[in-house]
Amino acid sequence: MATYNYKALDCITSCDIEALGIPSKLAEQLHEKLAEIVNTHGAATPATWQNITTHILSPDLPFSFHQLLYYGCYKDFGPDPPAWIPDPEAAKVTNVGKLLQTRGEEFLGSGYKDPISSFSNFQEFSVSNPEVYWKTVLNEMSTSFSVPPQCILRENPNGENHLSNPGGQWLPGAFVNPAKNCLSVNSKRSLDDIVIRWRDEGDSGLPVKSMTLKELRAEVWLVAYALNALGLDKGSAIAIDMPMNVNSVVIYLAIVLAGYIVVSIADSFASLEISTRLRISKAKAIFTQDLIIRGDKSIPLYSRVIDAQAPLAIVIPAKGSSFSMKLRDGDISWFDFLERVRKENEFAAVEQPVEAFTNILFSSGTTGEPKAIPWTNATPFKAAADAWCHMDIRKADIVAWPTNLGWMMGPWLVYASLLNGASIALYNGSPLGSGFAKFVQDAKVTMLGVVPSIVRTWKSTNCIDGYDWSSIRCFGSTGEASNVDEYLWLMGRALYKPVIEYCGGTEIGGGFITGSLLQAQSLAAFSTPAMGCKLFILGNDGCPIMYFLLLFLLTSPIFCFLNKPYKLSGNNFVLLFPILASKCAGDGFLGGMGMSLSALLEGIIVHMVVQMIP
Repeated sequence: MATYNYKALDCITSCDIEALGIPSKLAEQLHEKLAEIVNTHGAATPATWQNITTHILSPDLPFSFHQLLYYGCYKDFGPDPPAWIPDPEAAKVTNVGKLLQTRGEEFLGSGYKDPISSFSNFQEFSVSNPEVYWKTVLNEMSTSFSVPPQCILRENPNGENHLSNPGGQWLPGAFVNPAKNCLSVNSKRSLDDIVIRWRDEGDSGLPVKSMTLKELRAEVWLVAYALNALGLDKGSAIAIDMPMNVNSVVIYLAIVLAGYIVVSIADSFASLEISTRLRISKAKAIFTQDLIIRGDKSIPLYSRVIDAQAPLAIVIPAKGSSFSMKLRDGDISWFDFLERVRKENEFAAVEQPVEAFTNILFSSGTTGEPKAIPWTNATPFKAAADAWCHMDIRKADIVAWPTNLGWMMGPWLVYASLLNGASIALYNGSPLGSGFAKFVQDAKVTMLGVVPSIVRTWKSTNCIDGYDWSSIRCFGSTGEASNVDEYLWLMGRALYKPVIEYCGGTEIGGGFITGSLLQAQSLAAFSTPAMGCKLFILGNDGCPIMYFLLLFLLTSPIFCFLNKPYKLSGNNFVLLFPILASKCAGDGFLGGMGMSLSALLEGIIVHMVVQMIP
């Protein structure tokens, strides 16, 4: 943190503030407030910064003023000063806070104090007591099994390490359908609750559209019936190559509900990339759009699917009910697909063993042919559990994360929201302009996920200036290395709400190192292993060492949601987990990399190889 160019807070004058372009009278008022806070809390304490963010800083003040006070406050603090500190009363009403308030002593004994002080102990408890922890969280999320598991974890006998079930078998004997859980009425929601909010690009002057749980269920059931009418075998792979909009979410849930496997393909891919993923997954059908509309541009999509020699395509018009081109022989329009059936009664969900596949995603393919990464029926609950604990997603929350079903954060968004009783917020357009910023304001988004490059664009273009983001409770960040100044700016747009860094991988459906609303959060930094995950620091000899190089070794609890191999053409897959090696920063924080699993820290990358057997 380059603080040497900044004055300490007690040395800042009103002239320094005015020099940043702030009118003289306002500069004097801000200086008076600053002096009061410094007199009360000192010139360089976390409490000083906390009061500055509460009583002085606002989004309409120049960012240079935010920097002046942040760097001035922490001029001599050392690495990773806290940019956000949890409020004890607010902590008590978080998901984990409420749980610890009622069961903290049961879990932690006499060592339990309060949610904030005891969070780290609770994280350790989640590792050492997986049976209790995971049963508790699944209950908190109102998870419904058609056949309940015999236990949470059945360890391998005689210390055997079966690579098909690393660490043991999780949720043995359970049958479940995660899509059915997304559509269930329970203590978290009623049929009249809004579960999806959305807006199309260019419609900023119109109200945000919405869909209730009752409406979503009817849409998903109709598509599920129509899927069955195609006559495909259960367990067939069905691809989705579309923008992440209401239709794609409905289709995704319907495929899972009906007992098929989603093949996730990003809508940005060229024909060759689409073809490769269709071939690897052996997809029997694909849902797509004729075009992708971005502002005044119409980007062909269906033509790329045709060039990829895709199987049967169900094609949705991007606008209206007509297509911009003739459909290929054998392909079906969205409307003809739906008109084949007219069912109003509930679709009977296909309940399958917990180890059955539900989604095939892919590695990026930047270092060769992409690798298939299957999610089982258990993986969605890992995603939702991370959101429940670390992002504190709960009933009445509105969750937005610009992404696509072709990348893991697309399915993650669906499950993290719906399994926790929250609402998904979808913007059908580019997230890089003022239209998206207004959507966040109008939809009253409470948890906004980002990747650092999006934040960089927002900051450089000032496209979100003037929009009210005060409804946001926290941000999530993943995908790339984060930048301190950019995330200081981002926090300031929402009255200094925390950014929860989230690092993990598609292979586990979530994170292994992240943050928490029950811990102080530094900029571009992690504060805790994910719940159920233990981190070891290993030397070159494979033995644990202290605070030099960090190798994230995933022990058995995290493998609860590690997927079995997806065997294709007689070949076994070797899944490579690029693992970051980094120096351990001070005060318990680790330099934040989001989910940038190929990014470089301190010039070192370590790979953990997990070889899957047939």
